[in-house]
Amino acid sequence: MGGERSVDASTRRSDAAHDPTLLRRSWRSPAGHATPRQSTPGARPTRGRPTTARAATAPAWRKALAKGVAPYLLALDVLAWAVGTVLVGQFDGQHVTFLFVMLAALAMCGAYRSRLSLSVLEDGVRLIVRTFLSAALVSSVVLLAGGDSDGAALQRTAAVVAMLVCALRAVGYATVRRARARGLVTHRTLVLGAGLVGVQIVQLLQEHPEYGLRPVGFLDSTPLLAPDKLPAPVLGGADRLAEIICEEGIEDIIVAFGGLPGHALVEVLRTCDRLECEIFFVPRLYELHAVAVGTDAIWGMPLIRHRRAAFRSASWRVKRVFDVLVSGLALVVLSPLLVLTAIGVRLEGGAGIIFRQTRVGLDGRPFQVLKFRSLRPADETESATRWNVAHDDRLGPFGAFMRQTSLDELPQLWNICRGDMSLVGPRPERPHFVASFASTLPRYVARHRVPAGLTGWAQVHGLRGDTSIAERARFDNYYIENWSLGLDLRIIFMTIISVLRRAGA
Repeated sequence: MGGERSVDASTRRSDAAHDPTLLRRSWRSPAGHATPRQSTPGARPTRGRPTTARAATAPAWRKALAKGVAPYLLALDVLAWAVGTVLVGQFDGQHVTFLFVMLAALAMCGAYRSRLSLSVLEDGVRLIVRTFLSAALVSSVVLLAGGDSDGAALQRTAAVVAMLVCALRAVGYATVRRARARGLVTHRTLVLGAGLVGVQIVQLLQEHPEYGLRPVGFLDSTPLLAPDKLPAPVLGGADRLAEIICEEGIEDIIVAFGGLPGHALVEVLRTCDRLECEIFFVPRLYELHAVAVGTDAIWGMPLIRHRRAAFRSASWRVKRVFDVLVSGLALVVLSPLLVLTAIGVRLEGGAGIIFRQTRVGLDGRPFQVLKFRSLRPADETESATRWNVAHDDRLGPFGAFMRQTSLDELPQLWNICRGDMSLVGPRPERPHFVASFASTLPRYVARHRVPAGLTGWAQVHGLRGDTSIAERARFDNYYIENWSLGLDLRIIFMTIISVLRRAGA
């Protein structure tokens, strides 16, 4: 619907996405804050996130409530445990352990996640079962360890705590719904797509303020209805998404069905990865979509919450700490091997042990990657534009051995310590090839949303050397969208196996 009329905007957006400079400008300002694309040539990007007058003057308590319900639900559960232990008259180390196990169990089942619909009837069974299982787990561990466990007393405490958890949550949920309905807690919401579904969503949000989403307008280049027949104004086309988010202080986005093609929509939404907003999708064939745990709904309309970008999660900070600790330790432990490799390079190829080459990293920024020199390039042009030297006649026996065992990559541990790279991430490429690949693969530059890595999801699947660039980009973007610390550990383990098998370039 309206596909032909959105071709020009989609083409402009695709061209911008191919340019790492424009990409960096849309994702992060020089200070590290998200900024919109520049709409006026020569205009300076705005630092930070602009806020509306309403957001700027909102009381501190209202801003705190708008951050999410998780801290308050956690406090209510701790209160339920404290009151329960007092009522039962039991308090010892097992009951304290029971508290932490219960909180962990509830967190694992999503009891603290942000939700649009809050109902203790929906959550009750899950809360009660997890509470009893936590008590049983603590009793079993104590007995297996040879300790003295009064399982009956702990189960009595669990029964009282479970009832209190449900009761306090019922009060908490009712309070949140009332605060939302009275406008004390609202999230400025943008609907992407002004078709029939988008219009229906805005009408539902206006009729049911208890969800806490306040629609401020649509984004759609080809709205289905005339502006005077829409329940909210059209603020522009989808290509202005990042700009509108900053200008209007948007906190939530609902992606409905509009005139923007799916492939272009992916590029537009990825430019907002670093902006502080939540994204919901109306699923295709939503009438047949089953609402399960983790799915939100607005008055019978299912919504799928988009997974928070990896670099916006708390565990992403752990990744950096892990990088520094592991790379620093590796430099110390592997220092004899580094020295021997340096001697081998010097004996085979003469002076110039370390080879420096410009690569493109996070947000399209260039940096100098360090490697042991396996051969000496003829000039700087060859270094910047030669794709693969695996079969070069100038490659000596020791150089070939380094490339097969990936020993030439070891100096990049220093790049990781400095923060240029990460242990795991998309492999960095030279600017010449980034420009070339970006002109033919629209999703290629999306790899630069995270730091480049010493190894990556594409590499452990054999995608290195003379392999498909499109497949590499697909694997790299899959890694970014599905990142977790567990996935990083898996890739590191697979890399070690690959090195031991000498499956290098």
